[in-house]
Amino acid sequence: MTAESAQPQWVPSDTDIRNARITEFATFVESRTGIDVSDYHALWQWSVDDVDAFWRSVWEFFEIQSTVPDVALATTDMPGAVWFPGTSVNYVDQVLRNVRDDRPALVYATENGADTAISWTELIRQTGAFAATLRKLGVGVGDRVVGYLPNIPETVVAFLATASIGAVWSACGQDYSARAALDRLGQLEPTVLVTADGYRFGGKEHDRRTEIEHIRAGLPSVQQTVLISRLSDAVFSDGVVSAGVTDWAGAVEGDYPLEPVAVPFDHPLWVVFSSGTTGLPKGIVHGHGGVLLEHLKAVALQSNIGRDDVFFWYTSPSWMMWNYQVAGLLTGATVVCYDGSPSYPSTDALWATAARLQATVLGTSPGYVLACAKAGSVPKTDHDLSALRTVGITGSTLPPSSSIWLRDNVGDTVQVASISGGTDVVSAFIGGAPTVPVWPGELSAPFLGVALDAYSEDGKPVRGEVGELVITKPMPSMPVRFWNDADGHRYHDAYFDHFPGVWRHGDWITITDHGSVVVHGRSDSTLNRNGIRMGSSDIYQAIEALPEIAEALVIGAEQPDGGYWMPLFVVLADGAELDDALIARIKTAIREEASPRHVPDEIIVAPGIPHTRTGKKLEVPIKRMFQGADAARIVDRSAVDDPELIDWYLAQKR
Repeated sequence: MTAESAQPQWVPSDTDIRNARITEFATFVESRTGIDVSDYHALWQWSVDDVDAFWRSVWEFFEIQSTVPDVALATTDMPGAVWFPGTSVNYVDQVLRNVRDDRPALVYATENGADTAISWTELIRQTGAFAATLRKLGVGVGDRVVGYLPNIPETVVAFLATASIGAVWSACGQDYSARAALDRLGQLEPTVLVTADGYRFGGKEHDRRTEIEHIRAGLPSVQQTVLISRLSDAVFSDGVVSAGVTDWAGAVEGDYPLEPVAVPFDHPLWVVFSSGTTGLPKGIVHGHGGVLLEHLKAVALQSNIGRDDVFFWYTSPSWMMWNYQVAGLLTGATVVCYDGSPSYPSTDALWATAARLQATVLGTSPGYVLACAKAGSVPKTDHDLSALRTVGITGSTLPPSSSIWLRDNVGDTVQVASISGGTDVVSAFIGGAPTVPVWPGELSAPFLGVALDAYSEDGKPVRGEVGELVITKPMPSMPVRFWNDADGHRYHDAYFDHFPGVWRHGDWITITDHGSVVVHGRSDSTLNRNGIRMGSSDIYQAIEALPEIAEALVIGAEQPDGGYWMPLFVVLADGAELDDALIARIKTAIREEASPRHVPDEIIVAPGIPHTRTGKKLEVPIKRMFQGADAARIVDRSAVDDPELIDWYLAQKR
């Protein structure tokens, strides 16, 4: 670390601290407890020492429309924590409280700059109308409504309407193939599918009607498809409106009162999916109350987002950051829906869009920042970013050099708020706070209410050295359960198998002496390119079906300069040759069967794929070897089916 990066690159001013919502919250806590929590780290310590009091304080501070029970956390077991027993809520009630007529609820932004504002009144009207349509279609409490959709306002409406009637929402973006979408949404046996005929990206229209037909055929439980016509008037490839299809415009006609149904605190709000590293993606169920509390804390307190903000995170409905961004509506902020590329028509397109919309909080990825730096972009001089207060970063680790680039080229008064969390809790464990400095390459602090620690392999806390990211006390947005996991064993094995009673997340971190956190990357095999987490199993499914491919292994290795190298190793079938034609077929299969983001950086012929004795590919050890770890320490050769292969992979290191 350089002398420059050893110092904070941003320090909150007295005005920043005084006007922060988290300062107001600290005063609120002090008035009720008499405890001095004016310093962020003191507030955090209290929030994890007295978890019950902290979350009851969050409930009361945001005036959730329900009676607060005497006990917020009735059972502290992990897994199995019981939150706010006997309490009924609905996520949408908190959105309804923010209806106003002085600024829009949503802005739909496009690559060509043809932006559309949706007022709060219109958002609520459409939501009420679509909720009425869902009821007419027979959707009730606990039924599933799924979306195969771009990041457009209709997606937000469909989610809010679904949640308001107590049904369960789930979605994925349209860059997923029909097969990848069915691997996820098909598990839920949904009643209604909401979709659009296509999306726009990189100056091109991507017609998805054929994919939609395959999805419909693969979802026999779907009684009705609601289709949004965006690219043409033809509903399906033959131009014929088939049975069982409702037009979106008709589904949101009329005026119907939006009357959210009160549901138990842990009633399912949505199902989000893991990246599917091994086998089918895991369906992760989150409850209304847990998400509501966690997102109010994360968005309003940690990010200081409120009624005067324009909240723009570049994301997709496939990614939990879509769910996170929609939470801006809980605070009265204007939320941006962007359907397009961050780099079209030029590398700095995201900055241009943020400037055009006067975004106050912009979220992106380390990969995008690095691309802008390499392109020589200077956003602060090329665009009017005077409204921008915070740049959020997630998806992978932001190197110090990229953080300093943001300071120098976006603005030294702009807070760089790197966050790290996961689909698992649909929020962040670590990130920024408006009252805490920013150090290059570091995440400023654990979030409030997150009992974060770094553990050695033997389960002892470590400081100043690399350890496993663990959470030692419950959070309300930890999963209610996994889908199709009746006895909870898959849920337990995912997080609690390594350190009993303690959540092990799968990240390597270092907690510094000033309370910040350095994230070194995943300790599992999830692929994480340009801020989008992906599963290796989607790639394997696409290419191992090719007759020329006997087996494959893919890894994603974070590089010291902030880049990401994703090689694909292939074992060829007898007589096959990796020529240009086969390379093209492999890339086409991945692009069509998974998504364009899954296409590897390089395809390398390998003599074999190493496995454990039980047949599991050694993705994690191979990745760690390519990141510089000592193979002798991370691979037990006696546990590998072909130990000599380890030496071959070591020879491929860059």
